[in-house]
Amino acid sequence: MESELVFAGVRAGTGPATWGQSAIWDVVRRLGDDAARYNVSGGLPLDPPLPMDRVADIIRVLLRRHDSLRTRLADGEDCLRQVMHAEGAVPVHARECAPADVIDTAYAFYHELQGMAFDAERELPVRVGVVVAEGRVGYLILSLSHTATDGWGLRNLLAECATLCAGGALPEEELLQPLEEAALQQSDKGRRQDANARRSWVDKLTRGPESQFPERAGRPAADVFPNAVLNSPALALALDRVAIGLAVSPSAVLLAAAAAAAARLGGAPDAVFQVVVNNRFRPGMAGAVNTIAQEGLLHLPGTAGDFAGLVRRTFGAALSAQRHAYYDKLALDRDIAQLRAACDHSCFVNDTRGLMPIPGYATPADEPLHRARARTTLTWPVEHAPRRNTTFALDAQDAPGSLELAMTADAAVLPRDDMERFLYGIEDLVVGEAIKLS
Repeated sequence: MESELVFAGVRAGTGPATWGQSAIWDVVRRLGDDAARYNVSGGLPLDPPLPMDRVADIIRVLLRRHDSLRTRLADGEDCLRQVMHAEGAVPVHARECAPADVIDTAYAFYHELQGMAFDAERELPVRVGVVVAEGRVGYLILSLSHTATDGWGLRNLLAECATLCAGGALPEEELLQPLEEAALQQSDKGRRQDANARRSWVDKLTRGPESQFPERAGRPAADVFPNAVLNSPALALALDRVAIGLAVSPSAVLLAAAAAAAARLGGAPDAVFQVVVNNRFRPGMAGAVNTIAQEGLLHLPGTAGDFAGLVRRTFGAALSAQRHAYYDKLALDRDIAQLRAACDHSCFVNDTRGLMPIPGYATPADEPLHRARARTTLTWPVEHAPRRNTTFALDAQDAPGSLELAMTADAAVLPRDDMERFLYGIEDLVVGEAIKLS
């Protein structure tokens, strides 16, 4: 069942697209229906359930507050442009069920909405999903195009939604909107930031290994890219324990384990990953709902040896990558094309834990690691079309009582048995270090 939620009475405008909008647009426009995997979606239970008109009012507050939710993209003659609307409508999809079935219905509904691609030129970049029981909304789902926001922006949006649903008020703060962000990027300060970031990238690209999997270099890409998902309650427990024990972030532990596991497969002494970075370090960005996150380039020399030492070095290298992860990606692509030789930068890591809440999520119960590890599973849910300039993409994501590593890889470079060794290798390293520290 579908209806529309109409809004009006807010500002309109047009201008150049932001770096983040342009980068995502450049990716999703080539993917067709497969672009849906770039959606960012999340939801929250409403306790107590709310009437639909109250939920509609809350969504209108969010539409007025965040210009990105009312912005389409247009491919102009000179550059990509953003078009912000003062009035319009967003679709509301509804599912009805019994009160006892709200969570199960929401789980299936979440995946249904997540799988629906957006047309960034013709549609506003948000869909609303509601699970209705006995005439009231028991679960709310927001599915957004990645051109509108990233995972951190979605987290901000859901937090605001939860506050409003509970009857609270949102803080009065200056939020950087997409048109103002684009103006900042076009300023002298923004151009200096862009130039410094691209210079750092080019420097790292001249120092990394030519191939991280040299024994298979030069092969044509496979016709399909398999997707493997390792579900590991033990990894969820061990990751936090190692991070606390070594006084680093959990993401640094995960990156170090991925680097060491990749080196075991490919034999390259260094690891080079494109790592998705938050980028919300500047005024007005912390609470913004924009697509600000971009890839930082992580170059990690020498991945062999003591794992604890590798984790500490990874933490420092990740900070360097974060400092230079805000830039004009299309300009960077032109810089890379002009290099006589660039190192292998075809491996991607994205830690989305805590960003896109899923129905039924709960942190794993504390238990001995050997017992938790007995429940690890590996599945092969889908196959994707080939991805340009990609050896593998690794996503760390929340799962009910667990952590999942979802890996999509070029089977011509990393066959399924190597993907399996890679994922279990990450678990081995992190769980093994947690046992050492216990």
